[in-house]
Amino acid sequence: MATADANAIIEPAATRVRDPISGRSIYLAGLVTDGAIEGERLSMTLACTRQHTASDREKMRTALERNLRSVGWGGDIVIDVAIGGGTAAASPAADTPATAPADPVKGMSGPGMGPHGGPISKQSLDGVKHIIAVASGKGGVGKSTVATNLAVALRARGLEVGLMDADIYGPSLPTMMKVQGRPVANDDKRILPLEAYGVKCMSIGFLVDEGEPIIWRGPMVMGVVKQFLQDVYWNPLDVLVIDLPPGTGDAQLTMIQAVQLSGSIIVTTPQDVAVLDAVRGVEMFRKLDVPVLGVVENMSWLTLPDGTRMRPFGEGGGARTAARFDVPLIAQVPLDTAVRAAGDTGRPVALDAEGPGGVFRTIAENVANELGL
Repeated sequence: MATADANAIIEPAATRVRDPISGRSIYLAGLVTDGAIEGERLSMTLACTRQHTASDREKMRTALERNLRSVGWGGDIVIDVAIGGGTAAASPAADTPATAPADPVKGMSGPGMGPHGGPISKQSLDGVKHIIAVASGKGGVGKSTVATNLAVALRARGLEVGLMDADIYGPSLPTMMKVQGRPVANDDKRILPLEAYGVKCMSIGFLVDEGEPIIWRGPMVMGVVKQFLQDVYWNPLDVLVIDLPPGTGDAQLTMIQAVQLSGSIIVTTPQDVAVLDAVRGVEMFRKLDVPVLGVVENMSWLTLPDGTRMRPFGEGGGARTAARFDVPLIAQVPLDTAVRAAGDTGRPVALDAEGPGGVFRTIAENVANELGL
């Protein structure tokens, strides 16, 4: 088969693997070259630089192989790891520009684009292995329900988990995790997160009185998001789950610019009006080179007393979104009063493996497998 046919398989897999040096996917960074198919054998070269450590090279190689399997390649895979120059590789198809490249989306840089007018620098979070963003294009689709239950379900797997509420205007974590109090700082003047059900939690809701409105402009919101990421003592964590506000604005851009995301999960409901906004969320992460781990369709159906399913919000929106972007439909979550009641009382249903909590345990299993945990 031609090289073009090989690239059709390699591109969606390599786009999900991040280069720790450049911060881009290994596909956009031009680290995957010489793709070819011979019979049932798919081969390629992972062109690393001298800046990549042995651990970096092995992590990228294994992640690439895992994602090649996830996109459907069932034959042999041969990935030759080559070590070249001292800087991160550029895309082989692109010439080196004489000026700095344009932002992937408007408004990411320039005067005043950082918190309080200052620059945003991407930093690793000490002791945090993976950061997952749970996002939606619009409000009211159950994004916070998915985020809290995902965090609890990952913790039930024995992982060290943190949950950060980045929805500054509408913080729901204190209620949904039934945790209250004022965080304190340690000797290094870093904020110590509160804990609920074994999950480390941080929210603006801990720092303001209940019912007090957050009447802030964008730069203040961006500053708090950055502080919650980089000034909170999260260490050690296997996964930090971030509950994003709806939309594609300041908080999302600040987070993506400030830390390295392992992936994102898009939450939608089945109806077209929600799907249209979910598509915008997927496109945002793709433009900013953040892997989309999959789509969760919430409120998929309501089970009636006679066992039949009623679909008050339509049908198939999550599946269509997942198919459009060639990402998994991770789960369909039914509309269940137990899930609503659990959110109101602050006891997530994912604490129980049976009943409605089972679907969130499945979501956590899929996410853990995708991250290699």
